[in-house]
Amino acid sequence: MKKHSARVAPLSACNSPVLTLTKVEGEERPREPPGPAEAQAPAGTEAGGRTNRHRWTCSQKQLKKVFWGVAVVFCVCASWAGSTQLARLTFKTFDAPFTLTWFATNWNFLFFPLYYAGHVCKSTEKQSVKQRYRECCRFFGDNGLTLKVFFTKAAPFGVLWTLTNYLYLHAIKKINATDVSVLFCCNKAFVFLLSWIVLRDRFMGVRIVAAILAIAGIVMMTYADGFHSHSVIGIALVVGSASISALYKVLFKLLLGSAKFGEAALFLSILGVFNILFITCIPVILYFTRVEYWNSFDDIPWGNLCGFSILLLTFNIVLNFGIAVTYPTLMSLGIVLSVPVNAVVDHYTSQIVFNGVRVIAIIIIGLGFLLLLLPEEWDVWLIKLLTRLKVRKKEEAAESSGDLGTGPQSRSRRARPSFAR
Repeated sequence: MKKHSARVAPLSACNSPVLTLTKVEGEERPREPPGPAEAQAPAGTEAGGRTNRHRWTCSQKQLKKVFWGVAVVFCVCASWAGSTQLARLTFKTFDAPFTLTWFATNWNFLFFPLYYAGHVCKSTEKQSVKQRYRECCRFFGDNGLTLKVFFTKAAPFGVLWTLTNYLYLHAIKKINATDVSVLFCCNKAFVFLLSWIVLRDRFMGVRIVAAILAIAGIVMMTYADGFHSHSVIGIALVVGSASISALYKVLFKLLLGSAKFGEAALFLSILGVFNILFITCIPVILYFTRVEYWNSFDDIPWGNLCGFSILLLTFNIVLNFGIAVTYPTLMSLGIVLSVPVNAVVDHYTSQIVFNGVRVIAIIIIGLGFLLLLLPEEWDVWLIKLLTRLKVRKKEEAAESSGDLGTGPQSRSRRARPSFAR
């Protein structure tokens, strides 16, 4: 798939093919004609008569994807864990989760300008901003981005985006960052359940098992702190955030389908515009009602706010556009790998207790997340792999028995006396 034809679905700010080896015989590239000995040998055999074993190699393109995948996993993990920890640090001096959500969402406006800058640097057929904007607006229909489309197809997702982030940040105030990050991994299980119900996606038993593991992990995480009201509220907030994030993804697929990179960048920038125009009044109301109040603007930790916004913007850029350079599964691994990173940081900076129940809950949720990363045809691939291994084992056994059988016979023929006269 070429870069310009790839289509992605913009993910929520707080979240979205397994690497395969290719046979030498199956690569789509010019091959040299066989030599005389090879031409005379039967299919599937070498020149010496022995069965040719399957040889596997990693193509240069796949190696490049793996290399980029490692870089993307590192970026996703670092930006997601860093933004979570920085938000927790910010709330020690600036107790305003909704204001922080509003401030960080405003940075979404930069998506389309950054995309256009990349378009100018990479594309051979450069377009003006106006031409590129009009082309990306076709994503919303023949009439482009009209006022009606803005309020019916963009505004609802702006509300879901804000709720997802606000509930996630509010949960960080109640419970530690490790619990928040691992509970949010249940988001993938909720996406599967909603897709199965709403979109009629294919039923997969292994994903049902993963969803059950996610629910069991949520219950065990609640039990880990003894069902105290503070922890129960925090767990309910992050589970609500994961549920709304799943609803965002499923509704996007249902109403808008998939988007090209430019269309996704424009859509996310529109969410930033919606946030500036229609959500700005809420932090103002919260300030004057003293729900989220600060004495002066000098007391606001601008460094933490900007750092959190940059990390969250980086996370969304990599998660939405990383598919252009690597496999989606590798990107998703960055989210689950942020859990141990947060655990290490919490161990040295907070009073978290990793009792047996909490550790088991983390493992169960992580296992469920990894099961959900399996592709739809994983069972077919597994059967093919087992069949190939079985055939290879039989071939090796046949070769070894053939070598043992021919050796003594040849020796006995040489040792047998001749009675011919």
